[in-house]
Amino acid sequence: MSGELIDEEIRAARELGIRFYPTRGSMSLGRSKGGLPPDEVCQTEDQILKDTQRVIETYHDSARFSMLRVGVAPCSPFSVTTGLLKESAALARSYGVRMHTHLAETLDEESFCIERFGMRPLDYMESADWVGTDVWYAHGIWFNEREIHRLGACGCGVAHCPTSNMKLSSGALPIRGLLDAGVKVGLGVDGSASNDASNMLWELRMAYLLHKHQVHLGAPSLTAAETLYIGTMGSAKVLGWDDAIGSLEAGKAADLFMVDTRKLGFAGGLFDDQALPMTIGAVQADITVVGGRIVVQDGRLCGIEEESVAEAAQKAAERLMNEAALRTGLSYRTSRHG
Repeated sequence: MSGELIDEEIRAARELGIRFYPTRGSMSLGRSKGGLPPDEVCQTEDQILKDTQRVIETYHDSARFSMLRVGVAPCSPFSVTTGLLKESAALARSYGVRMHTHLAETLDEESFCIERFGMRPLDYMESADWVGTDVWYAHGIWFNEREIHRLGACGCGVAHCPTSNMKLSSGALPIRGLLDAGVKVGLGVDGSASNDASNMLWELRMAYLLHKHQVHLGAPSLTAAETLYIGTMGSAKVLGWDDAIGSLEAGKAADLFMVDTRKLGFAGGLFDDQALPMTIGAVQADITVVGGRIVVQDGRLCGIEEESVAEAAQKAAERLMNEAALRTGLSYRTSRHG
């Protein structure tokens, strides 16, 4: 065992039979050095680079129909040094793997970059060798018009995370501007700390409704067809995997999900199958197929006991909450209900 959680994530993905694109994340700029994360969750840059190399060499498979590709992912401008960004980019490109980070998520981040580096976040990324067709950013809310056109020209991708952006009051992605500029846009959920459910079908509906809501502010909305495209083919393009996944067509992997529309909740709304996940809202897939193999049947994962996994996960979460409560002096039970 390496002691790194990414190994366990990869093991679980293999057990479930899903196609997986994990990224080896990193944080090296702790609060004592002016960064955002607590020092205790940071690693040294030597530790990060050595383990990132290990993960790539151990797991990355660049084959067209690979079940596992690996990316390199320093967390954000708040969380890593410029040196680590540059070294991570050089490492990723030496192995031909893609690069991912969070960018232009908040105005605080913009202020941080201007004050610390004398430039806006995208300019900073460019100075650290973090632009190109092999790069994608999460969020991208605060890119200006000039930057949006640069993204389209350089081939960077953006992962739109609407639920997280709304929950954290970060803002709304200028999605029409990005699409019109030819930027690759896919769909993401950010992380469980700012999404909770991490449900991609719900995320489709959230993206659709968020940009419908923005119309009153003068922002053009997304159509249901555009939203579905972003969640499927758009996401595959962001990952550089659109030659094999993202659409149902001859010569591509048999990756698909199916929803049983005979359920009562869909009654009266079955006029546009393409729009169904966005307008009516599908809570979960009834069947999911990956590479021609059924991995979800009747809405349940195949090959594992969901109840026991859920129980273990809840216990682990409660243990973390109790440990945090001991540090803060608050009662977990009290804070949970109060």
